[in-house]
Amino acid sequence: MAETGTNKVLHIEGLTKRFGKLTAVNQLDLKIYQGQIFGILGPNGSGKTTTLGMILDVVAPSEGSYRWFSGQNNVDSRKRIGSILETPCFYPYLNAEQNLRIVSHIKKCDESRIPKVLKTVNLFDRKGDKFKGFSLGMKQRLSIAAALLADPPVLILDEPTNGLDPQGIAEVRRLIKDIASNGKTILIASHLLDEVQKVCSDFIILRNGIKLHEGKVNDILGDKDEILISANHLSQLHNVIKKYPGAKSVIQKGTDLLVELNEQGSAEDINQFCFEQGSTLTKVLTMTRSLEEEFLKILNEN
Repeated sequence: MAETGTNKVLHIEGLTKRFGKLTAVNQLDLKIYQGQIFGILGPNGSGKTTTLGMILDVVAPSEGSYRWFSGQNNVDSRKRIGSILETPCFYPYLNAEQNLRIVSHIKKCDESRIPKVLKTVNLFDRKGDKFKGFSLGMKQRLSIAAALLADPPVLILDEPTNGLDPQGIAEVRRLIKDIASNGKTILIASHLLDEVQKVCSDFIILRNGIKLHEGKVNDILGDKDEILISANHLSQLHNVIKKYPGAKSVIQKGTDLLVELNEQGSAEDINQFCFEQGSTLTKVLTMTRSLEEEFLKILNEN
């Protein structure tokens, strides 16, 4: 994944959208920087798509403002953004290359990029196949190819893996990471926790149009896992593990010990250390924190 920069790509202040009595997005503040893969996470109806619609100048805000690329006007900034907001829509009886030629004509961009974007989304060998014969995953990848035709620095994806099978999800996930590794900024709206955890560098949680949390995925999950260990003589193990240089903290959990690791620690190293100290472990279990746990905790706190 490319390093994130300090250049601000998008600045949102107090963005609000009302549909009659319903407030879909409420006073949203957000800053997105170059190189981030930024996830907007929330259940269906939380305001994710409405937010994307506003920053793409498709939905008129009720209040607030947003600025792309340090205040560049909307018409010029829109040319620098590739987006997929709805279900892939192409001519079913035309092949992939023909459909992209039409998109290129609409966007007024050079057709010479078509082979490159087809290779990027791994569809070059299927360029002559009709769209109607594509799988859902292939259709979604062709949509991403269309969004990349003008070589935009920013890509916006609304539920990019929605409805895909596990193979299609994995393909799109790898594609997003590959695109981001070339320095592009990607904004993803999703209700899938696993997708955000595995793809995004930063994220916010929306519920009923209100931002409940914002932060980095690594910060909320922790850089190091916790290890659950046990032995036949727990008191002896407790004394041994206190000497282990990779242990940040040790907490007893029933007949087990929960060890929080620092930068030096690992499950393999703990096992070896305890054995050398005369304590044979009967359990070594890596306790990986998940975004789902933290998501539910944040929802409960709010």
